[in-house]
Amino acid sequence: MVDFRIEVVVVPVSDVDRAKEFYTRIGFREDVDFTGPGGFRIVHLTPPGSAASLVIGSGVTDAAPGSEHGVHLVVDDILAARTELVARGVDVSEVFHDAGGVFHHAGSTDRVPGPHPARQSYGSFASFADPDGNTFVLQEVTTRRPGRIDQVVHRSAADLERALRVAALAHGAYEAELGHKDPDWPSWYAAHLARGAGLDG
Repeated sequence: MVDFRIEVVVVPVSDVDRAKEFYTRIGFREDVDFTGPGGFRIVHLTPPGSAASLVIGSGVTDAAPGSEHGVHLVVDDILAARTELVARGVDVSEVFHDAGGVFHHAGSTDRVPGPHPARQSYGSFASFADPDGNTFVLQEVTTRRPGRIDQVVHRSAADLERALRVAALAHGAYEAELGHKDPDWPSWYAAHLARGAGLDG
């Protein structure tokens, strides 16, 4: 089957420069700022560590400014992420979890203050808005559910190097147990890296 990757979310804003200042201030990378005829403008911004990007601009959407309320930004540590945004001048809600499930209800229904009691992956949230009122939700994900991803993704060459070094040490211990060189080491490495990414549950 052909891959269908979500890579761009168009966010409606009333003042492109004001919105651009906000997003770059909170750490989004500016990839493109293009102006065309008739006032057309497209600004492409990517959150740190994300494969998906936001597009803001003039003439890029008919949606009302401030009407986007469903974008979730996944983070490894909800408390650290909230602290960082607050330090950058963002009004962020307190961290919360849902009373009855993994995902949160709409609005503040069944919202319980504080992270999920067990810090369950997918279970802790915080929200903030851009200057137009477009609302984003931070969601803490520490362990992926089985089947959620089928590829090992590293954010940088340095992250990949660290993962390989950890795998090399573990593989050395495995070979010591075997008492000989492992001829099938590529399969061992692949399985080890997949376990580290949570691909096998």
